[in-house]
Amino acid sequence: MSSRKKIRRVLISVYDKSGLVELGTALHAQGVEILSTGSTAKTLADAGIPVITVEKYTGFPEMMGGRVKTLHPRIHGGILADQNNPEHLAAIAQADIAPFDLIVINLYPFAQTIASTQDFAECIEQIDIGGPSMLRGAAKNHGSVAVVSDPSQYGRLYEALSQGGFTLEERTILAMETFRRTAEYDVAIATWLGERTHTADDWRAKVWERIAGLRYGENPHQSASVYRDAGLKKSGIASAVQLHGKEMSFNNYTDADAALRAAFDHSEPCVAIIKHANPCGIAIAQDIATAHARAHECDPVSAFGGVVAANRTVDLAMAQKLSEIFTEVVVAPAFEKEALAILMKKPSIRILTVEGFQIPTLELRPISGGVLAQESDLVDADGDYATSWKQVSGSTVSAAVLKDLEFAWRAVRAVKSNAILLAHEGASVGVGMGQVNRVDSARLAVNRAGNRAQGSVASSDAFFPFADGLQILIDAGVTAVVQPGGSVRDEEVIAAAKAAGIAMFFTGTRHFSHA
Repeated sequence: MSSRKKIRRVLISVYDKSGLVELGTALHAQGVEILSTGSTAKTLADAGIPVITVEKYTGFPEMMGGRVKTLHPRIHGGILADQNNPEHLAAIAQADIAPFDLIVINLYPFAQTIASTQDFAECIEQIDIGGPSMLRGAAKNHGSVAVVSDPSQYGRLYEALSQGGFTLEERTILAMETFRRTAEYDVAIATWLGERTHTADDWRAKVWERIAGLRYGENPHQSASVYRDAGLKKSGIASAVQLHGKEMSFNNYTDADAALRAAFDHSEPCVAIIKHANPCGIAIAQDIATAHARAHECDPVSAFGGVVAANRTVDLAMAQKLSEIFTEVVVAPAFEKEALAILMKKPSIRILTVEGFQIPTLELRPISGGVLAQESDLVDADGDYATSWKQVSGSTVSAAVLKDLEFAWRAVRAVKSNAILLAHEGASVGVGMGQVNRVDSARLAVNRAGNRAQGSVASSDAFFPFADGLQILIDAGVTAVVQPGGSVRDEEVIAAAKAAGIAMFFTGTRHFSHA
């Protein structure tokens, strides 16, 4: 006896009519009786496919602009009847209800609607009620009914038709996919209403779609996968298109994401080179090749095996320089054809494109038993913010020095705390990161800068609790410093800056980054 359940009767009601006529043709060729609604029925009938309208079958017309059309016992009874249960079969027979073997439904495009309009009434009308009700009923009753909830599943339906129907295992998988789809749909609606009623922080839900399994996590003994936020348009490193190279690893993803954030913190052409989630170099310039060359100069030793992100198209000049350096990943909005040809000569380098990258406005960080949520640190994204800084020492600085300070203040956000970044002419020249005290970070930044510290400017992601960290920068030849201020010993720190004759600015905000 075949384990496949023959498809004899189907209900079709779809908003997305991709492949509908082909579907109806295939079902009719197999002798399947087709019931359908509204425009779906019209599309099938216009194609010459026999179809029974739902309102003819139920004896009840559509009403309220289509809000009520399938919410009827003759429909839901046929969907929910367990065809292996004699009592169910007797009940629907007494009510003159015929059971369905297949439900083909896709939903009103709610997520697309709220992304394209602010019209509240229009959005409300795109909340599907009958569709999810029928989908959930069929999915619950997958022992008797197969449920197809997206045109991407039509291929499996055609295969099942050719083999005599779906197996129980196949119907179970379709049911699982349906519940996932309706869950995602409800999450989108609840999230949208929460944002409109200013209660979004009371409840959060996310749906993550697995893109791929990874060879392993941060270490070979850890399993890992990469997922995409199903509620977003394809964006960010999770939706990057890989053009060349080995498969991405867990660490490649985390470093590439950090590199993109660092590069896109700047409006000018910018390149960031990241190693173990910290920058070995960040630079801006008039063109992307110069930005890359200057970012690489910051710490060539650490840049070996690093991850490179550019916020502009990678051109031939950048590719020529990059091809001389062992690089794990390079990611950018696009690559010139000639640039790709050069980089693809390297068999291992992973080449990725990310279209329309934007720094997320919300950050989520898992903790044991829960998650932390915070607004992203967008690094004074509104533009000219230096006018709000308070100069607490030194004479008026030149426009060039002020521009370097602005660059350094933006760039230090990419550095893990405690963070000190030295910069000159739009490029980092020394970075001290992730130390447990600011003195060690200052020493590390100065040591990496070497002679380039002389005449540079410095940024600190948080205040100097004592003057000792600042003094290390002063002794190295730093001419100007930007920092949040706010220490109980600010006066001591200001006094050290005044004694050295350097300019120091307080921003009033800090740029801690621990993750």
